Amino acid sequence: MRNLAEKWPKAPDWQDADIEAPALRIGSVPGPHQHLVSGNLAAWAEASGFDGTAVGAFGLAEGIRYTIRLARDRLLAVSTTPLGIATGWHRQGFAVTEISAGLHIFEVTGEMVDAFVARGTTLDPQQVGASAALSFAGIEAIVYRHGTALRIHVDRGLAAYLWTWMENAARNIRV
Repeated sequence: MRNLAEKWPKAPDWQDADIEAPALRIGSVPGPHQHLVSGNLAAWAEASGFDGTAVGAFGLAEGIRYTIRLARDRLLAVSTTPLGIATGWHRQGFAVTEISAGLHIFEVTGEMVDAFVARGTTLDPQQVGASAALSFAGIEAIVYRHGTALRIHVDRGLAAYLWTWMENAARNIRV
């Protein structure tokens, strides 16, 4: 039987993967804890100690613990340290699901970030949206700013596809 996997490019070693183009750099962000929170977000903020405000599309997240708005009653909590709150249903009216292994995070930096965004979505990167969940490069992604970088979370199974797309996009951006 023919090995169909041979026709697909091998996924990069994410720890060392790096795309460098004029005024643009793309790499992976290893290891933060990622939890999906659904339900009563005010109760979640009180129970978890996270700030209750979550950033939307192209919004600015800062620090080592922050939240990203995905829908009216759903957010993604990201932290470099453990959350300190159990997964599952909480009687205060919210649920917490560990999804760190399910989402891959890319980080894009450089002067040409807005030109890169223009290739991936029709949204204006200077306008902060209510939800960071959007269509980017033809797939569903979570897109926001962290410090001076743009961060993109995608389903881990789509990371190799997005990597290939980002390599092509970076090659075709003119300074």
